[in-house]
Amino acid sequence: MNLIKLIEFNKLGDDRGSLISLEGNLNIPFEIRRVYYIFGTKENISRGFHAHKDLQQVAICVKGSCRFILDNGILRQSVILDKPNVGLYIDSMKWREMHNFSDDCVLMVLASHQYDESDYIRNYDDFITLSVK
Repeated sequence: MNLIKLIEFNKLGDDRGSLISLEGNLNIPFEIRRVYYIFGTKENISRGFHAHKDLQQVAICVKGSCRFILDNGILRQSVILDKPNVGLYIDSMKWREMHNFSDDCVLMVLASHQYDESDYIRNYDDFITLSVK
């Protein structure tokens, strides 16, 4: 079983530069309802440490790099994001942690729903209990 599902986006460009188009229900496996990005993360700071009951996401490191750990309650796997044309698909009920942010990291996240605090599972023991049902 592999928790790491990478999506390689078609990179267009010429001598002027590159372009990547992200389209909901085409190269993103859901309708995009929210976009946010994380930047300026301080050295030795980790983020995430939660899961979502229903939300799906695609995380793209548009600049720099960071390491993701995904966990389904049985298996934990890690991947480094460091290419702006590669996204990490994160399905619902996956615990996620983000570590080792480079100084220049800009991590963009596309989400299937708008922000909803009730969708979050912020306690790992609660996540384990829910994930084995």
